[in-house]
Amino acid sequence: MADWLEANAYPAVMIALPALGVAVLMLILLIILWLRARRASRRDRTDRVSVQRDAVELELRLREQLARLRMVRELHEVAVHSVSVIVSQADGARYAGATDPSAAVRSAGAIADSARSTIADLRRVMAVVREGEASAMPQPRLRSARDLFTVMRDAGLVITFNENGKPFDLQAGAELAIYRILQESLSNALKFGGEGTEVTVSFTWRDESFQLLVDDDGVRAQARRDGLDPNEVSRGRAYSVDDDLAALTEVITGPGITEMRERAALFGGTVNAYSVPGVGFSLAAVFPALLYNNGIDGVNLGS
Repeated sequence: MADWLEANAYPAVMIALPALGVAVLMLILLIILWLRARRASRRDRTDRVSVQRDAVELELRLREQLARLRMVRELHEVAVHSVSVIVSQADGARYAGATDPSAAVRSAGAIADSARSTIADLRRVMAVVREGEASAMPQPRLRSARDLFTVMRDAGLVITFNENGKPFDLQAGAELAIYRILQESLSNALKFGGEGTEVTVSFTWRDESFQLLVDDDGVRAQARRDGLDPNEVSRGRAYSVDDDLAALTEVITGPGITEMRERAALFGGTVNAYSVPGVGFSLAAVFPALLYNNGIDGVNLGS
């Protein structure tokens, strides 16, 4: 009996081995397909969030432009009416001056008064335009940053927020500029770093200055998604002083960065962006005298 079992065991093993190999291959194939489907799902979710965000942004911009066009039309109507009154007064002064020079003098005074009134009306309408833009199109403020963090966390970022110093009041335009810089920075971290990127956002307030700092670890996040240990990857690649120097002297360009720099410049600020070798990306928006460059304390930005 033992001899029979020994004689028949080998063929049975030979039959089982190919079947086991096929099962293992099928399991590996299923895992690969599952990983690909999961990655595709992540990309789709990120793309959906990006499309939704862009759609909202476009809708807001369209409403803003329509509001501005409406205000400009009103301004045009007021200006046309006021100028027509001045023209009528000037014609009357010309005809009256032919027979009574003193009437021309009196008319000139009336024309001057009408012109001053017209200028005052134009200034009032421009004030209404500015107020209308703010009221008809509520803009996000820095206090809305936490809502922005929630949206970006849902999109896949891991955000840590720090705030130092005592905040001071900002004019709406300055707040909007800082908010947009923050929004663009987080969008770039998600776009280039991908899901799982860890971002540290810091607000630093001083007596009259403000600094926004956004650091991400997009490079390390990519290593984590690939199933690698970011520390091992960093140790395996020796970063030199030249790499650090190149990162610091690199001039980051692009429509998004340019817009951020332009927004900051409106309020006396600067934007510096650079890559951090082996880690990710860093952006700093510095406003040295924001307290005196944002319309507070009686500073007239329009002068």
